[in-house]
Amino acid sequence: MLSLLLLVFLVELGAHLVNTIGAATINNLLWNLYLALPTQTSKQAAENKKLQKDYLTIRRDLNATSSQDQFAKWAKLRRQHDKMLEQLEKMKSSYEASKSKFESSIGIVRWTATTGLKFILPFWYAKQPMFWLPQGWFPYYVEWVLSFPRAPVGSVSIASWQAACTGMVLLASDTVAAILGLLFGAKVTPEQPFEGGTEKETIPKSQEAKSKKES
Repeated sequence: MLSLLLLVFLVELGAHLVNTIGAATINNLLWNLYLALPTQTSKQAAENKKLQKDYLTIRRDLNATSSQDQFAKWAKLRRQHDKMLEQLEKMKSSYEASKSKFESSIGIVRWTATTGLKFILPFWYAKQPMFWLPQGWFPYYVEWVLSFPRAPVGSVSIASWQAACTGMVLLASDTVAAILGLLFGAKVTPEQPFEGGTEKETIPKSQEAKSKKES
């Protein structure tokens, strides 16, 4: 069974990932994964894609056909074009409705698994100690603060453990971001010309000729 210590950490980690990646990005990723499954929605999406491809072909042929010189062909293509356009509009409405319903369901699950648990767990397990501190290692006021609000004195409360997990996740995230910035964001600076005294100084030709003339 998943321990309460690990559960609190995973909730804080999940909430941080959602805030970092973004809810819209997660919704799109899960929606694409859902479309990869053999469901009715994925079947409709494949049919919509095929119909859209056929519609673009008919539209291209229609634009390339003269309504005056080839009226019969143009009229036939026009009827097919209008029929496919109407089908596409209906499929698009159904597709958008399915996607909106999916995103609403995912939003409820995501909120419950992150923000909801962040409030429910400290309230439900407020009196339960996460773990006990070594006896005599800390002064009384430190033990009282770590057990706040309702855990036994001498233990670490779920609120304190939650705050510690939040700090650990933020610290790890900043560390990873800094390392990635150094690896991928560093720019190679061009070599600067050496300006020391060992470089051969160039003398203008006018000054060189003048010095020869004086000598």
